[in-house]
Amino acid sequence: MLEFDSLGVSEHLATNLYFDRTFNIDAVKVLPGEYFVTGKDMVLVTVLGSCVSACIRDRQSGIGGMNHFMLPETEREDGVLSASARYGAFAMEVLLNHLLKMGARRANLEAKVFGGGRVMETLSQSKVGERNAQFVLEYLATERIPIAAQDLLDVYPRKVYYFPASGRLMMKKLVKVRNNTVFERERAYQGRLRGEQVAGDIELFG
Repeated sequence: MLEFDSLGVSEHLATNLYFDRTFNIDAVKVLPGEYFVTGKDMVLVTVLGSCVSACIRDRQSGIGGMNHFMLPETEREDGVLSASARYGAFAMEVLLNHLLKMGARRANLEAKVFGGGRVMETLSQSKVGERNAQFVLEYLATERIPIAAQDLLDVYPRKVYYFPASGRLMMKKLVKVRNNTVFERERAYQGRLRGEQVAGDIELFG
C-alpha cells in the first residue's frame, strides 16, 4: 500500500515480513518512510537514528502499529503550519487512520515514542533529531494520545521491538554500531524527502 498527501510525500506499508526465531513469532521490519499496523500477535522491529518512531496501540483490543519517519528540511519554518510539520502530521495520520479502520478506538489509544538521536553529522547540524522528537511529542499532545513510554534524543541509534498485542516494548541503544546501514538508510530517506514531487492526496478517516 502506498499513500500520498498533497505535498507529494509517500508512506509505504512495510513489506519485510519474517519469522523471528528469538521470540518465536512473526515479525516485520519497519524501514524509514514505512509503517505497519496489525491485530495479530507479532513483533514490529525498527532501527532509529535521527528518525522517530511512534508505536501506538488500542489498550483494549491490542490493535497496534508503528511508523518510522523524519521531518524534511525546509528553507523556512512557520511552526505547526510549516511544510515540514505537515509531512510529519501526514506520517502520523496514515498510522492513526489505519488503526481506526482496523477497529481501534481513539479513546483507548496509547503511544510509545523513540528516536531523534544526533547520530549523523549532516543531520545533527540542522538539529533534525531534536525537531523530530519535539514534533512527535507536540503532535500526540494535540491529539490527546497519552505517552506511556519514551526515549528520545541522545547520540546513539536505537533498535526497537514492539509487541502491539500486549504493549510490551524492548529497546536497545546501539552504542557500538558495526556497520553504517542505519546511517545510509536515513541519508537515502532524507534524499527522497527532498526530491519527492509526486502529486496526490489522501482522504483522512474520521
